[in-house]
Amino acid sequence: MSEPIADVMTTYFDGIYHSDVTRLAQVFHPLAVYVCATDVPLVHKNMEEYFAIVANREAPASRGEKRVDEIVSIDLAGENTAFVKAHCAIGPKYFTDFLTFIRVDGHWQIISKVFHYALRA
Repeated sequence: MSEPIADVMTTYFDGIYHSDVTRLAQVFHPLAVYVCATDVPLVHKNMEEYFAIVANREAPASRGEKRVDEIVSIDLAGENTAFVKAHCAIGPKYFTDFLTFIRVDGHWQIISKVFHYALRA
């Protein structure tokens, strides 16, 4: 059952690397939340706000950045809930993403993205 989630993660990583809102809209549930507590104050956005950030940033791919992304773990909780820990990088930031997935109408989607970032050396 984790293979379909890994497939969604491929689309997620592609969307991040190419700053492609169309791809990201495929993997995020419309009611998903985006949260970061690395800096103060807490960053909390809905999908419309998050997609605007992505659409307005220069894509790592367009800068020729080396692609850095990996699934660290996939944990299933029943047939319709999963948790993915992943790493990726954009520019000087190295992210740890905690992604909660739900399966709706047979399709896995991200319902929450909570992340931390550190600056790469």
